[in-house]
Amino acid sequence: MKIHFFGAARTTTGSMYLIEVNGKKLLLECGLFQGHRRESEQLNQALPFNPGTVDAVILSHSHLDHAGKLPSLCKHYDGPIHCTSATRDLCSIMLLDSAHIQEQDALFVSKIRARKKLPPVTPLYTLADAKKSVQQLVPAAYDQSFEPVPGVTVTFRDAGHILGSAQVVMDVRETGRQFRYLFTGDIGRGGDELLRDPVPVDKVDYLQIESTYAGRVHEQRPEADELVGKLVGATLKTGGKVIIPAFSVGRTQQIVYVLHELVCAGKLPRVPIFVDSPLSVNATDIYNRHPESLRPTIYETLCNNENPFGMKNLTFIADVEASKQLNDRKEPMIIISASGMCEGGRIRHHLKNNLGGEKNLVLFIGYCASGTLGNQIVAGKNPVNIFGEPHAVRAKVVSLDTYSGHADKNELQNYVHKLSGDIKQIICIHGEETQCLAHAETLRAMKPNARVTVPEYRQVVEI
Repeated sequence: MKIHFFGAARTTTGSMYLIEVNGKKLLLECGLFQGHRRESEQLNQALPFNPGTVDAVILSHSHLDHAGKLPSLCKHYDGPIHCTSATRDLCSIMLLDSAHIQEQDALFVSKIRARKKLPPVTPLYTLADAKKSVQQLVPAAYDQSFEPVPGVTVTFRDAGHILGSAQVVMDVRETGRQFRYLFTGDIGRGGDELLRDPVPVDKVDYLQIESTYAGRVHEQRPEADELVGKLVGATLKTGGKVIIPAFSVGRTQQIVYVLHELVCAGKLPRVPIFVDSPLSVNATDIYNRHPESLRPTIYETLCNNENPFGMKNLTFIADVEASKQLNDRKEPMIIISASGMCEGGRIRHHLKNNLGGEKNLVLFIGYCASGTLGNQIVAGKNPVNIFGEPHAVRAKVVSLDTYSGHADKNELQNYVHKLSGDIKQIICIHGEETQCLAHAETLRAMKPNARVTVPEYRQVVEI
């Protein structure tokens, strides 16, 4: 069995691993690169392999850095894309939304380029491409085994990262031997207010593990909730606006929950809260339809038993005209908008209109990959380019990794401790190079008999 690392190798984006086994090709993930604009555009323009030779696709979850390139693949691939039921439902809206955003952004940027007498840009894929890929999604329940290619039995286990996220357990029969290969996908922290904890996997022989925060430790949640209350409260008191870039799936629902608890406890005023993202509206509805991924006791711990997604001061905005009207409102408010890395969607328009206000707060609650607009703002770059034009940063900028859906150093160690089996080899992926290398050192100390590898882009690892 050979694994070609075509993405998320010493970086966090573009997850894509082509597995050759028993004469078949199994694609694990098909994600977009997000980061330095020119480099990402070049990497996203073409697939690094012949898509016509792929026999099956396995998808761990719906985030675009794992699933966002499926429409490009499916221009030349007609086979199944195996995932959980919740992932199928989320991809059904996320991939169409991604295509729509790319089409709209291409039109917007093309208009700017036309004024400079430059040629127009084209979207990576269209709505028609996205719709085709959605039709190829084949759902499987957690703990329900299936055989995507001969000799490989796959079972999904809850990863606790976002709704429907899965660890991919592959039981491989090859040339007279059998072994278990575990791909973690993105591993959640556990103890989440909304999601179930990651499920331990037994009898693991080979491990491919994410490393996003493998060299860092997150702050504790109670302290972070208190800090959010103070930061948001102080901004609203001075008449400012709070802009929160958040992924439509996972972080949006989590921050709405936190704001609900703070308002309910009297720690924040009931100012207007807008979730400005058509995708977030639909994604929140999907959360309500998939209790198999939600913590069973969630509604027992809500403040006053009030549904956080149904607060009277909370408005979900899908219509583009209603989104534009937010720019004309001057009163204090909270705007939550996608995408979390600020690489697409309506958040860039809100940043364009509010980064220059000294009273405003831009609050980041998730990971921003190197080179993304979000990463530039967090790093203190000033001015920043939005839609190809410079904008000064005068607003207060705060980044909290506490609300990340990725396990940190200690939580990843705890995850590995709970795995059983004689692990012979560990492959560290999905982390910036420093995080992957730090993770490798930690794992070598934990599993001294295992060979630990940190693959580079396009490297091939043989099992």
